[in-house]
Amino acid sequence: MSEIHIPKIAQELNLSPKQVQATADLLNEGGTVPFIARYRKEATGSLDEVAITTIRDRLNQLMELDKRREAILKSLEERGQLTDELKEKILSAETMVVLEDIYLPYRPKRRTRTTVAKEKGLEPLAQRLFTQEEMDPMAEASAFVDPEKGVDSVEDALAGARDIIAEWVNEDQIARARMRDFYSSKAVFKSKVIQEKATEGIKYKDYFDWEEPVSSAPSHRILAMRRGENEEFLTLRVLPTEDEALDILDSLFVKGDGLASQQVRMAVHDSYKRLLSSSMETEIRLATKKRADEEAIRVFVENLRQLLLAPPLGQKNVLAIDPGFRTGCKVVCLDRQGKLLHNETIYPLQSEKAAADAGSEIREMCERFSIEAIAVGNGTAGRETEAFIRSLNLSKEIQLVMVNESGASVYSASEVAREEFPDQDVTVRGAVSIGRRLMDPLAELVKIDPKSIGVGQYQHDVDQGALKGSLDDVVISCVNHVGVEVNTASKQLLTYVSGLGPQLAKGIVEYRNEHGPFQSRERLKKVPRLGPKAFEQAAGFLRIRDGENPLDRSAVHPESYPIVDAMAKNLGCSVLDLVREEKLRERIDLNQYVSDKVGLPTLNDILAELSKPGRDPREQFETFRFADGVEKIEDVKPGMKLPGVVTNIAAFGVFVDIGVHQDGLVHISELANRFIKNPAEVVKVHQKVIVTVLDVDLERKRISLSMKSGQPGPKDISKGEKKEKQEKRQERGQKHKEVFTNNPFADAFRNRNQ
Repeated sequence: MSEIHIPKIAQELNLSPKQVQATADLLNEGGTVPFIARYRKEATGSLDEVAITTIRDRLNQLMELDKRREAILKSLEERGQLTDELKEKILSAETMVVLEDIYLPYRPKRRTRTTVAKEKGLEPLAQRLFTQEEMDPMAEASAFVDPEKGVDSVEDALAGARDIIAEWVNEDQIARARMRDFYSSKAVFKSKVIQEKATEGIKYKDYFDWEEPVSSAPSHRILAMRRGENEEFLTLRVLPTEDEALDILDSLFVKGDGLASQQVRMAVHDSYKRLLSSSMETEIRLATKKRADEEAIRVFVENLRQLLLAPPLGQKNVLAIDPGFRTGCKVVCLDRQGKLLHNETIYPLQSEKAAADAGSEIREMCERFSIEAIAVGNGTAGRETEAFIRSLNLSKEIQLVMVNESGASVYSASEVAREEFPDQDVTVRGAVSIGRRLMDPLAELVKIDPKSIGVGQYQHDVDQGALKGSLDDVVISCVNHVGVEVNTASKQLLTYVSGLGPQLAKGIVEYRNEHGPFQSRERLKKVPRLGPKAFEQAAGFLRIRDGENPLDRSAVHPESYPIVDAMAKNLGCSVLDLVREEKLRERIDLNQYVSDKVGLPTLNDILAELSKPGRDPREQFETFRFADGVEKIEDVKPGMKLPGVVTNIAAFGVFVDIGVHQDGLVHISELANRFIKNPAEVVKVHQKVIVTVLDVDLERKRISLSMKSGQPGPKDISKGEKKEKQEKRQERGQKHKEVFTNNPFADAFRNRNQ
């Protein structure tokens, strides 16, 4: 069925039908998005992952429409209601909404006022009135008075006829389309507090008496109002001006001012108030929810991508600390592959003697395990533990890094962690996760449900199926973009490799454990149930650092090895020589290797890989350090300029960790000295930034920040200007009031220890 949709999708996406058809064929053959984007450029015309994903999703949408169309046709045929004209309408419907509007008059219904009126034989009267010809409705209705049928009077007959007309109006395809457009452009969100819940629901204060046009309401406010309604603090309606709606319907159905037209007008107004308005409100609520979900998911996906692709420290011997005050700090030592070598608990923050003992233990572990880096979780007691480690004056060769530990506790209690460390408690597992996250964020974060990582926006409020699909896509994209070292990767990481999945990933690990490290990609074919298709999809993304073939550590696909062999042969050298010597690569004439199946896009990729086989595409790791002496919110003062790390991006601004356990907020209006529509234009997750403190609310534990250039710091402010600058900062801090005081989502972003 997908073939009939190719021209439509091509037109929608401004692509050639050939590109869309090729992509559809590859997807139908079991191709994954990363594989098609990387290794089938000739077929698709070099479409990227975004375009391929869009084609895939649109094909799925249209096939769902086809399934629904077939079900409706079958239902109508079985009930003897299908006519040639109706069938043609159904077959030509291009959206689910239009399809359901066509089907609505024929849909099996529960017993309604209209059903009752029809059973009383009043449909002919309704049809007569609906013509709106010159007549006396009372006289027409008198012929339908029949007490035995329950029509006791003329008014009963007219009321029943109006009920029938009201349903016709409600089910009219043109009327519904006009109303749908009207609601989309003119409806207004109206939220009000449930009076007895005003105190309890204070976080929704901004929405206690709020109105906002549907057409311009941003995602985060739509989701906030809906959550307030779901938690029973708010009532929420989505309605346009009633008079305008009635005028539209009158223009469609009422033909004049005659007596019959008056009856029709009454029926039209009743239809809107009793049937159509609630139906349209439901539709517009669903439509705006979908729009809000899509925006929230887009933000989440982009944040997650940036976090997953954060620079790795690389293979180092790491000492990782999960900090704590009363319960002490759990310390683990990991080798360069992330293997747990040792763990113990120290108590550096309880007394001078305990701190001295802890210092001795840290020094001993650093020497014993040749520690090259120390990772400290950024949760409770993180800054205090960092200061303690710095006070030990360890070797300058040992890097000290604060690590965002969001999700580490989720991992430590997960089945994955229990399987990996069955004999260790959750504190040890959490510390291991912190250390490994420093070494390779991607490899460790794939073990955690993305919704627990802490970079989402309203993830519990959006469509969970759509969210999971989008998050899975971005994890798969990131894993395959970086590539996976097959001899050290966890089962969880291998699961996301193109063409594998949980069972084959498990099989690879079991085969590796039984037979030792893979010496070549070709050896992967020995893994049980890893057939030709899975090998084709996965091989290019799996790396073997010290493999028999130097290409096994690169992104060159095994199917292209013969091309590289031919290049080397023509130059009279080995493949390894090609990798090592740039001058040899410069002599390659790619046009010499173009064929029916392999074109310049793939050949250019091969040449690029030969120059940097297996190089990690992520940015270089840079050590970051928070400001000394700023360890808790009480240390933060307006006017301070502080280093920070972006932890989350929301529609209304950016959250920044400045090392005091509560993330500060840079409102979107404070991101730059120009208008910013989307915070992602300016920053990305895990980016290092310099911020200026605008305001500190100790009572609510909220910090207002700015990233605008030219903000004065404390040393820049003369005594004469100090008061004036303070007043300006407070005034500008009011811009954040909505987000700081009443945004029901901001606290979850701001306080990472909740």
